[in-house]
Amino acid sequence: MERAHSLLLSEAACSQLAEHQRPQFIFEWLNHLKKLLPATDRVDIKQNQRRLIEQLSGVLIGSPGPPTRWLLAHCVALLYRLGDPIAASLFVDRCHDIIRSKDDSPSGLPTRLAAMACLGALFEQLGRMLVGSFKDTLTSLLKAMKSAESQGRYEIMLSLEKILRGLGASAVPCHRDVYKAARACLTDRSMAVRCAAAKCLLELQREAVFLWTSELENVATLCFRAFEGSNYSVRVSVAKLLGTLLAAAVEPRQPTGTSLEEVMDLLWGGFLRGGAGFLRASGDMLKGTTSVSKDIRIGVTQACVVFVSTLGGSWLEGNFPAFLSLLMELASHGRATQTPGDAAVTRRCVSFILRSTLGSLLGEKAQTNAAKQLCFAVAAQKPAIDAALTDGNVETRVSAADVAASQHMLVCCLQELGALIQGLGTTAAPLLTDTLVDTVISVLLHPAASARLAAAWCLRCVATAMPSQCSPLLDRCAERLVALKSSPEAVAGYGAAVAALVAAVQHCPLGIPHTKGMVVLSLAEDLLRSASQNSRISLQRTQAGWLLVSSLITLGPAVVEHHLSRLLLLWRCVFPASLREQEMELRRGDYFTWQVTLVGRAGALCAMKNLLLHCRELVTDDIISRLLTPLACAVALLTKSRCVSLSLSAESFGVMMNQLVSDLSGSDNLNQPCSELTLLPPLCHHDDLQLVGPRPPPHRPPIHPGTGDDTHVLSVCLRVKILEQFVETVNQLKGQRQQTVQTHVCAALCSLLKHQAGIRGSLGPEEVRSPALSLLSGALESASPLLRCLAAEGLARLVQAVGDPGFTVSVSLLCFDRLKTARDAASRSGISSPQHLSTCLGVLFTLSQDSTSPEVQAWSLHSLSLAVDLSGGLYRAHAEPSFTLVLRLLLSAPPTHPEVHQSLGRCLHALITCLGPDLQGEGAAVSSLRSSCLVGCGVMQDCPDALVQARAVSCLQQLHMFSPPHVNLAKLVPALCAHLCSSYLCLRQAVVACLRQLVQREALEVSQHAVTLVKELPRRDNTQLDVTIKEVGLEGALFTLLDRESDPGLRRDIQETLVHMMASSATSGKLGHWLKLCKDVLSATTDCLAPVEARQDDEEADAARDDDSSAFKARSEAGGPFTALRWATRRFAVQCVCRIIAQCESADPAHFNMALAQERRLHESTDFLVLHLGDLVRMAFMAATDHSDQLRLAGLQMLLEIIRRFSAIPEPEFPGHVILEQYQANVGAALRPAFTAEAPPDVTAKACQVCSAWIASGVVSDLRDLRRVHQLLASSLAKVQAGRDTCSQLYNEATATMETLAVLKAWAEVGDSGSESEGAGLLKLVQSDLLTLSRLWLAALQDYAMLTLPQENASQLPATGGSFYTAETLNQARAHYSSSWAPMLHATSLWLHSTGFVMSDDAPVNLSRPATPTTMGRPGGGAKSPDDVNADTLHLILGISVEFLCSPHSDDQMENITSCLRALQALLDIPWPRAKIGSDQALSVELLSVLHRLMVTRESVSVQLAVLDLLRQIVTATQEHVREKRHSAEVDDGAAEKETLPEFGEGRDTGGLIPGRSLVFGALELCLCVLVRKLPQLSPKLAGTSPTGPGGSVWSLTDSDCRLVASALCVLSELPSVCSPEGSVSILPTVLYLLLGVLRELTGAPAAAVVSVGSVGGAGLGAVVQAALQALKSVVTSPMSRQEKSRGAWRLLLRSALNTLLGLWDADGVVDQISLLTALTVFLLSAGPDVCTVEPLHALCLQRFTAGMDAKDPLTSSPLSVLNVAIKLIVIVIVFAGQTAERSRPQSAEELLGVLEGVRAMEALVQAADESQRAPLVAILFPVLVSFLLDENALGSAPTASRSLHQAALKDLMRLGPQHSAVFRSLIASSPALKSRLEAAVKGNQESVSAKASSANPAAKSSPSITLKTNFL
Repeated sequence: MERAHSLLLSEAACSQLAEHQRPQFIFEWLNHLKKLLPATDRVDIKQNQRRLIEQLSGVLIGSPGPPTRWLLAHCVALLYRLGDPIAASLFVDRCHDIIRSKDDSPSGLPTRLAAMACLGALFEQLGRMLVGSFKDTLTSLLKAMKSAESQGRYEIMLSLEKILRGLGASAVPCHRDVYKAARACLTDRSMAVRCAAAKCLLELQREAVFLWTSELENVATLCFRAFEGSNYSVRVSVAKLLGTLLAAAVEPRQPTGTSLEEVMDLLWGGFLRGGAGFLRASGDMLKGTTSVSKDIRIGVTQACVVFVSTLGGSWLEGNFPAFLSLLMELASHGRATQTPGDAAVTRRCVSFILRSTLGSLLGEKAQTNAAKQLCFAVAAQKPAIDAALTDGNVETRVSAADVAASQHMLVCCLQELGALIQGLGTTAAPLLTDTLVDTVISVLLHPAASARLAAAWCLRCVATAMPSQCSPLLDRCAERLVALKSSPEAVAGYGAAVAALVAAVQHCPLGIPHTKGMVVLSLAEDLLRSASQNSRISLQRTQAGWLLVSSLITLGPAVVEHHLSRLLLLWRCVFPASLREQEMELRRGDYFTWQVTLVGRAGALCAMKNLLLHCRELVTDDIISRLLTPLACAVALLTKSRCVSLSLSAESFGVMMNQLVSDLSGSDNLNQPCSELTLLPPLCHHDDLQLVGPRPPPHRPPIHPGTGDDTHVLSVCLRVKILEQFVETVNQLKGQRQQTVQTHVCAALCSLLKHQAGIRGSLGPEEVRSPALSLLSGALESASPLLRCLAAEGLARLVQAVGDPGFTVSVSLLCFDRLKTARDAASRSGISSPQHLSTCLGVLFTLSQDSTSPEVQAWSLHSLSLAVDLSGGLYRAHAEPSFTLVLRLLLSAPPTHPEVHQSLGRCLHALITCLGPDLQGEGAAVSSLRSSCLVGCGVMQDCPDALVQARAVSCLQQLHMFSPPHVNLAKLVPALCAHLCSSYLCLRQAVVACLRQLVQREALEVSQHAVTLVKELPRRDNTQLDVTIKEVGLEGALFTLLDRESDPGLRRDIQETLVHMMASSATSGKLGHWLKLCKDVLSATTDCLAPVEARQDDEEADAARDDDSSAFKARSEAGGPFTALRWATRRFAVQCVCRIIAQCESADPAHFNMALAQERRLHESTDFLVLHLGDLVRMAFMAATDHSDQLRLAGLQMLLEIIRRFSAIPEPEFPGHVILEQYQANVGAALRPAFTAEAPPDVTAKACQVCSAWIASGVVSDLRDLRRVHQLLASSLAKVQAGRDTCSQLYNEATATMETLAVLKAWAEVGDSGSESEGAGLLKLVQSDLLTLSRLWLAALQDYAMLTLPQENASQLPATGGSFYTAETLNQARAHYSSSWAPMLHATSLWLHSTGFVMSDDAPVNLSRPATPTTMGRPGGGAKSPDDVNADTLHLILGISVEFLCSPHSDDQMENITSCLRALQALLDIPWPRAKIGSDQALSVELLSVLHRLMVTRESVSVQLAVLDLLRQIVTATQEHVREKRHSAEVDDGAAEKETLPEFGEGRDTGGLIPGRSLVFGALELCLCVLVRKLPQLSPKLAGTSPTGPGGSVWSLTDSDCRLVASALCVLSELPSVCSPEGSVSILPTVLYLLLGVLRELTGAPAAAVVSVGSVGGAGLGAVVQAALQALKSVVTSPMSRQEKSRGAWRLLLRSALNTLLGLWDADGVVDQISLLTALTVFLLSAGPDVCTVEPLHALCLQRFTAGMDAKDPLTSSPLSVLNVAIKLIVIVIVFAGQTAERSRPQSAEELLGVLEGVRAMEALVQAADESQRAPLVAILFPVLVSFLLDENALGSAPTASRSLHQAALKDLMRLGPQHSAVFRSLIASSPALKSRLEAAVKGNQESVSAKASSANPAAKSSPSITLKTNFL
């Protein structure tokens, strides 16, 4: 087919093709030529024009099919327009000759049709250039029409339409001739010709003024006749013509016009009398019959809608009172409502006109005015209602006819009023200030039931739209019901109203007060109880009572469970207690008694059904058992009714069947399509119903009671007998009676088969098959398409139910034999074998080519599509011939039979689905199939039928899914956009579904291609939507469409399409466009006087398309591209902005950085969100202050998003300020309306959230500026303290809970953020109310804790409810608590932290709640002690936290997890809770297990760090507890030996740790979990394996990972101190193994990364090294190493650890020497000599230091480093020696000498060191020297060596002190112990010297010879 893509037709290539491929090749060439000609240079066209004309002429005389001839005509006309137009007249003459030729051969007709099409296209393109040939052309066409068949007439009408369009005013002389021809065709027997004639006349009326002046009445009559017997397409076309003409007559282009009344009289004449002439209409009137068909009335209805839509919304707004008056006249006209069926049709038609005009053309403001007018119309009927209710004299009485007339008017008005109010939502609130509610309520007393029900429905709409009205209306109606319960009309009307209002509650999230349910049930019981008191109103009271019960049950389980026992009692009372009682009951009672009884039982059964639908969880086995008795009685009674008993004798059976048949075929059921339309469609397959054709009339036929009720009595035991009787009966009947009985019988049989398939039940004995088959196969030949569909469905279900392959084959053969209607039923049941498939296809292929019967073709092709669908992979082998067949038929099927094209479309769709992804292949065969698909789709796109076009779009969508590159978006997207305005819902649905798929992949391309559509269209063809696309792109058009559509599926698709387009382009260059678009949508709130195109399912409300159309299409210049959009559309725009903000968050960081955005904006053309902040705030403000509550909620949510995202962005021009600060006035103004008394609770709750976010964000630092918003929150807090007020009575009690908790949560968030940011200002805001708030928070937490109790503990819940919820609304309240408790928990903990866990009760808080929080923890037995209250509070907080952290939650609750952890951290910072937790080991272990679970399941770093911090706090609390117990024991035992003290700490005297009960074991688990996850090499199982994931190697650790590891090491080092000596020995190996393992990982580096962790490495790794060394030091210096019981074991284990540490130098790879030397230093410095001086460890230590000094590593061996290491080594040795000397004084002179030498070495080291290094060395030396000193008590008794050491140390201190006075001074100041020891030593020394002096010379009083200088400062 690629060879077809050339300017000239490749005749050689064409001749090589097979016969069936040539039409496709020519079509492809013409299609390509159509696109190529406009792009080709004009010179080239003129050069090739002659040759092209010859080739096109050859195609013309080659009998082209319909699609080819239209394409050919377009190409010929295009060629002459772009090339040389002079020769066009010759081609016109040639066409004339072809048309006039007498060729009657089969090939002659297509050629003549093609010539006609060419004439139309030539005149359309060349226009007045061919005016000379116009008369000849017209003569030829009109002459040809006299002998033409339907195809010819159709084509001639299309050509005339194009000729008129091309010539314009030049064709005026011949307008009358065209009019005469079109008049005849408008009532043609072919529906397609009628459509074409209507289009021709529509074009004619542009210039032919007489059509809407002098001939208007004749044309109207003609249109009415055209409606008669029409189909949907004809009604649409003719209605468009008639409506446009009438609109032109009312607002003509000349001054004189027709009045609205005259025009409507014309229309109503057609509605009331039809298209008949005067004589026939008069005869009908005399006979009292009506001959007006529904088709005419529906057509007139559609014409009326087109009429109004064409005039536009501004006209309707100005003329609505008059228009409504005329409509009401029609609704109440006697001829329109002669029978109930006529009345129903009329009401539906009037309602359709109102809905299609008011609902589509008017904006919200105009709709409000229209609602007032409707209200006036209803009020005008009040006198009639009052008169009907009074029992005055005969003169004031209103006749029954007047009551009936007013009834129909009221139903229409009230239904539209309800629909308007429901659409307006809360924006309709101004209406309620008028008398609307009074007016509607007055209708509840109307004598007619339909008017009362319409009024009840209207009240329901008011309650749904404005939930605040539901409760007052309910009270009002209930009061009136009680007051007027003696009036039958009042009981029925007000009962229906109360039921409607209660049933509306399920659509109102805010609900009604729980007590209303009690009121309604009491009302119902009272009505049912009093029903028997007055026989005049028994029936009404019974009906109303059960209606109220049924509506009550819709309130759901939360309400019904409280009343279930009373409901069961009601059910028990209405039914007999047993079957025996029922038998006795049957013997008594009159007609009226039984009527009331049956009505009551029917109501009771409806209530039971509602219970099963709405309260399924309440229906337990016990309830079912109690319902079974009434149900059994009901079933038993059913079997008694109408003599249908299972125990029928043969005679009674025959009598019953005859009665049944006579009922079914009686006159009531004849000529009523209702049974067919109501019984059959639900049983047919959805796809099959398309065969019947589109049937969307704007009315639903009335369903007659009794119709179809008798068809479901088939029981298993009588099936055969009943079916045989029906077969016999059907065979005896003829005509309409036979079809009626067949309809009901087949419906019953199919229903049975469907039920059997659902339960997989048996059909019964084999004898059932034959009569069932006979019935269904007979129905297959019915004249009714619906019945044929049903019969085919039934046959398939019969085969399925039987499940016998032999039976399946026999049914298939029967179908093949009897294929008169060509319906292959067996294909529905699936294809079982290839052989079966081949046989089936052979028959279908043959039948589908039978062009003599389009119906046969349509059904056989439909069957073929089913075969393709159901065969799956089996069909691949037949795909090619099927494509060939479908394409051949598409190219040849006449356009006058659209049902064939629809079936072909289904086949093509099924074939594309069958091939699926195989269509992506590159082979010749696949390429050919793909080409066939595209050609087929192209043909279907050009088809005039909307259903076929919709199928074409679906096929292209499928093709794009399977093979995207082969679908040309540049061609497809404009075609899709052109159909967005279509009047056909199915086409709009297909277009939007396709667009939704396209934009998921190529959104930008789709947007660009859409705009090209507008550029290519001629100016006069531009519709409103095209203008929108031009101004705001496809996105704006979709917003407009979204505003007009009411179909939920289509609206959802439009929204998804917009979301996908936004996702792909909002952050990539079109950000400003999207924001402006959303802003324009949001701003479009005021009504513009421009007409907006109508949107209804029946016609495209399109103005006259001519250059003067501005009279019909005036648009306001101001107000942007959108006019008067509804609140739902504007809410979606706000949600779109929120999506854009969220998208930008994950895109470029400049979106949230003003300085960066401004800088980049200077250098590049990109756009950033932060630059549009002003627009964002304005949009949020507009939405938050709207009249619609839903829009206000969306606006507040958007404001919240803005505050969260932009609060921290600094303002570059004003340092120290943020950019949001300038918008604080907007924020305050947006929030204020949400805190008024009228604001609904959900809006106030959302506003509280915004308030807390704004205050906590820190945007405004000045408290005075914050006061405004703070005041709003304070007013809400005051409201909470005031308790339940009058406002809360409007809604359910749960809404008060929601609002209260929202306020408390907001305050909690403000308090939390104030504490975190340490903002004194914020805390000051909360401080004044903190006492009140803390009580309220605690009360709310107590409520939440109770509500989270498991079901088995439900008995512990307070009977009256909690502090903020009632017992009845417990389930609804749970959701509100679960979203609010976390910030309150955190805030409460912070408050307790600030008070030190001391709670005062000085200032009680006033709360009018069921359970006040001041009573928390104080049972009635008396007040608890403060410690008990504190313990309760602690356990409350711990319990809530642990319960939440234990349960599996999704990641979206991370904030709650963080709040819990922070709350626990705050608690553990307070001594009292810390002591409580530390002393309760079971609680501590439980907390640790929860934390462990959290660590394993949460990857959030902040959560993991908080977990480890909590672990540290818990370990610290336990340490304090153990230390306290040890200290107490020491104090109690006085001077007893420590060895005799009892052992405290874990492990006791055995050292055993029990998993699950041991805190130490739990802490070890948690630390191990962290360490092994971050450093897998620590695990022996993973040692030696290569790290695979992140965290596998220390070098891949992030800073946060490092912090986690460091925290874990810190906790690890504290664990030995929590144990007993034996316990510490148990865990020490593990602790040392992990510490040294981490050191090993930290100091061992890969060869490629030779880096020192301590120096060049990241800060994170350096911190881990420091933590590891610190932890090692803590462990080595642990007091447990000195305990008598554990000293030996510790010594051995520490030596092993030192040995392991020394062995790390031998590890492979380069090691971090400095860190290892530091660790070694820690050992030498902190462990005793009995650990380090043991050989060979001592020698190895020296060796490691020596090797470090000799290392070639400049970092390790630098002079400074060597000096440091040397100094460390000497200091270590000396200090060890000094410490040893301190612990055990030198006893001998040798030991003394060793210590003194060490001190001399240290002094030498000080002298040798640099000035900068001396201070640290002196700081080490001075404490060692002070430690050698003795006080005055010890000096006297000390041995000589110790005294000598004392003297030497004191001398050194006296000598060195003045030299290093600064260091000495700081040491003394920082260590009081050193100072006191030094002072004591000096004092003791002075006394000793004094004693010596006085003993040597007692009488001498001279001063001492040495004056000690103790003041070195």
